[in-house]
Amino acid sequence: MSTETIYQNAALKRLRTDEDAWVFRTPKREDGIAIHQLIASCPPLDENSSYCNFLQSSHFNKTCVLAEYDGEIAGFISGYRKPDNPDVLFVWQVAVSPKMRGLGLAYQMLQELLMRSHLDDLLAVETTITESNQGSWALFRKLDASHGNKGKVSVFLDEERHFKGKHDTEFLYRIPLKKTH
Repeated sequence: MSTETIYQNAALKRLRTDEDAWVFRTPKREDGIAIHQLIASCPPLDENSSYCNFLQSSHFNKTCVLAEYDGEIAGFISGYRKPDNPDVLFVWQVAVSPKMRGLGLAYQMLQELLMRSHLDDLLAVETTITESNQGSWALFRKLDASHGNKGKVSVFLDEERHFKGKHDTEFLYRIPLKKTH
C-alpha cells in the first residue's frame, strides 16, 4: 500500500470518527452566502448568483449536503431530483475548500447524501462533467465502482452546438444505483 493510500485511508477514517470537528448536515438559508463564497474559491466551478445558492440552501436543501470542520464550511454538494424523473438525483456541483482537498471529503459528502432515508427510492445519480475536471471524474468513477461499474457517459451539452465555443462540452455521467435493501 502506497504512502498516499495510507494517508487517504487515515483521512477518511478521521472524517468518519472525529465527531468533535466534522459535521455533515442539510444546509439552511443562512448558509447561502458562505456557500457562494466556497464555490467562488473552487475554480473551475461555475459561480452562480448568490441568490441561486440561497435557493439551493432553502428550496432544494433536502438534496444538498454541507460539510463543516470546526464550525467552518469545508464542502458542499448541490443536487435535485429531476422534475421529469424524480427517481434520479442530479448532482449539480461538488465544492471542497482548497485547504480540505485530498481527504476524501467529496466522496464522504456524496455518501452522506445518498444515505438519507428520503432518498432511498433513487434509481440513479446523474451529473455533468467537463473533460478536464479530473477531480469530478475520479469522484464519480469511485461512486460508479461502488455500484457495479454500470455507469454510462454521453454528451449532454456540446461546446459548439450548445455553448457556441464559450464553454467546454459537458458530459452526462449516469450511474445506476445498486439497491442495498
